[in-house]
Amino acid sequence: MPNMRIQIEPAWRFRNAEGREIDPLLFRLLAAVQRSGKLTEAAREVDFSYRHCWNLIRTWSAFFGTPLVELSQGKGAELTPLGEKLTWAAQRIQARLTPQLENLSVEIDREINAALMDMHPVLRLHASHGYAIAALPDLVEREASVRLELQYLGSIDALASMSRGSCDLCGFHLPSGRVSPELAARLGRYLKPRAHRVIRLVTRTQGLFVAAGNPLGIGSLQDLARPDVRFINRQASSGTRVLLDVLLAEEGIDPDNIGGYETVEFTHAAVAAHIASGMADTGFGVAAAASQFRLDFVPFAQEHYFLACRVETLELPSTQRMLDALRSPEFANAVSGLPGYALNSPGEVMTVVDALRA
Repeated sequence: MPNMRIQIEPAWRFRNAEGREIDPLLFRLLAAVQRSGKLTEAAREVDFSYRHCWNLIRTWSAFFGTPLVELSQGKGAELTPLGEKLTWAAQRIQARLTPQLENLSVEIDREINAALMDMHPVLRLHASHGYAIAALPDLVEREASVRLELQYLGSIDALASMSRGSCDLCGFHLPSGRVSPELAARLGRYLKPRAHRVIRLVTRTQGLFVAAGNPLGIGSLQDLARPDVRFINRQASSGTRVLLDVLLAEEGIDPDNIGGYETVEFTHAAVAAHIASGMADTGFGVAAAASQFRLDFVPFAQEHYFLACRVETLELPSTQRMLDALRSPEFANAVSGLPGYALNSPGEVMTVVDALRA
């Protein structure tokens, strides 16, 4: 039987009181104009004629009663403030919902492939959200003929899931050289030196997202406590929140003094989209998310992203084939295009003790 993979993507509709709806193509077109700055290139990207795209923009500019795109000779195309807001709204929906929809697609995918009697070996991976980890299912299936069922959980929740046998592998990240005794004790609830092994994957840079040009001059963690700065956080079980709390403690900053500390999003992209939409001034996450949303980035810390599994899982042929895929040039190429990411001897197996010392 052919191998099937289900993909669910969010879509949104804009309807006025008379029931008239915007063509969803508009949001794709506005995003393409924002990326290229030229309507001709944007039309090519969405695979429609220039005339069709220009008519679409004119029609929906009339719908809103204000232009969505400004065209000028010699300067190309530029989104108006409303065009920008519509684009960020679409991107924020994508960033907020995609992880949940991907988790749901894995569950549906599993049942459909079971009905098709798919014979590919399956490894269940519960992992902290990240750009490198998102590339793994397609790569491992293509290079190793192994189905990687990826579901997103925060680092701590992913470790707990692996510990109780709800998944075969988990993905988590640790601050480089900053694993305090308290953090080590917390991780020790789930990672046992004799029972588990850790697999290297990548290193990545975490820091503060700020609007392009950094208009508020945010350059330190101390700035988060300023009354004019609105912060957007990650959920408490995420590795990014763990890292941020370590850094705040090192600098003696009380989280209660940070406006927005209790307001959370569940992915790096969702935090970046929140800031890009103007709903917050800064947040903490990976450089790749800042680049995706055209934000400036203030780097603060390096961290290791690892996989972990039980010793007996490591010995499975499917796991060994996955490790070979991690060591492949194809994985290296995938990581090379991610801002702030670098290879960290992917596929190399470590002890728990060595990982906590990294």
